Amino acid sequence: MHTMKHSFKLSMAALAMTCAVSAFADGEAKNVIFFLGDGMGPVTVTASRIYKYGESGKLAMDTMGRTARVKTYSLDAQTTDSAPSMGAYMTGVKSRNEVVSMDGNTFAQGSFRPTTDTSVTPNVSSAINNCPATGNGASVPTLLEQAIAKNKATGVVSTARLTHATPAITYSHICNRNAEYDIARQAVPGGVGANPALGTGVDVLMGGDSRYWVPFNTSISGKGRPDGRNLVAELQAKGYTHVTDLTTMNAAPTAAGTKIIGLFDQAIAEGQMSYELDRNPALEPSLAQMTAKSIDILSKNANGYFLMVEGGRIDHALHGTNAARALADTIAFDDAIKVALDKVDLKNTLIVVTADHDHVMAFNGYSHLGNNILGKTTNYRTKQLEMAADGKPFTTLVFGNGPNRKAVRDDLTSVDTIYNKNYQQETGVRLSSETHGGGDVMLFAKGAGSAGFKGTIDNTKVYTLLKKAFGF
Repeated sequence: MHTMKHSFKLSMAALAMTCAVSAFADGEAKNVIFFLGDGMGPVTVTASRIYKYGESGKLAMDTMGRTARVKTYSLDAQTTDSAPSMGAYMTGVKSRNEVVSMDGNTFAQGSFRPTTDTSVTPNVSSAINNCPATGNGASVPTLLEQAIAKNKATGVVSTARLTHATPAITYSHICNRNAEYDIARQAVPGGVGANPALGTGVDVLMGGDSRYWVPFNTSISGKGRPDGRNLVAELQAKGYTHVTDLTTMNAAPTAAGTKIIGLFDQAIAEGQMSYELDRNPALEPSLAQMTAKSIDILSKNANGYFLMVEGGRIDHALHGTNAARALADTIAFDDAIKVALDKVDLKNTLIVVTADHDHVMAFNGYSHLGNNILGKTTNYRTKQLEMAADGKPFTTLVFGNGPNRKAVRDDLTSVDTIYNKNYQQETGVRLSSETHGGGDVMLFAKGAGSAGFKGTIDNTKVYTLLKKAFGF
């Protein structure tokens, strides 16, 4: 009888402890860092691991204790684009392709891209806003906006344009992701077209391409805002420090209340930051360096912070069927994750890593262990080149579609597919550009509030779990 009573007390104590842990799970994360590898599907993760660390190695993201599989379809498409998938993560709402942080009643009306004629100023009305004022859905709050409402510091960091779909989702609302002039002005507190939910503004904004932030100028670049506004100057007037390269970023303050606008134009011809394989390390900051600087600034806020970090150029390299740059940018993204894991206290910080969508890169053949992932497929027994049905070798990484489908395949025997960073892998179906893939993506989580990230979940569920961890 005594033993039974003792067992009952132990069981009740265990139950109480379980309940206490469950209760603590809500709101235990003071800080949340959300890493988004744009287009970083499962094959890209695996290939990047082998590229850098070998088959048995580990990426930083591989060391994170919680994993999940995420469904990525949008409201109107099996295969999503970046806007609605990131929107699901940041708002918990399914939206249509090309729509930025708006509800499911919103359609991506119109489209504006900057003119390629550098002697002509783009039409102001179409450039600023291609969406109707009413009658096309409504905006939905983002996790970043909710963090600001809780007096937390916020940051948005990307190797893509700051106005590109993924970063834009965090701080703006528009019916079409291509209205990037409008997206930029939403980030400027107090200005015309500002997003009032941002209060005094996002504390850290760092990414590529200043054309959407400064006036149109034919004598300098033939690019820029058609409305004549200098949003960088307006942000500086609001207390922002403007940084343009690694030196000015490193010199920027990190004291409490610091605000940064970083626009890195070293790769202005591409309208983004440089690919990692092309980056000048003395001039342009790495994603890891931008992440470290952001954490140093945001962590000064006693109420905590929300930081979104995007490896945006992974996607661009994959669209170009350029595996070398895609893998190198994935490693640069993983290095940023490692920096964050090393810098933060995981007892009060949640780190989540995922992708917005897959791509159609495939890992094929039966190459021997240790074969270079960018190389040609080998026979695992003989280690000699395997041949396709046409008697020619083929690479281990190929793409389901893209521009490199020829009527007669090239003979790759003497072609350098490993060290030529410009090599574009072959594709199965000929299209002008490789497309996204509709497959599920991976998610990794570690730290405070990470227990709920498990199983196969919808991308909207990720928002629910992030919000729950924050206690919103």
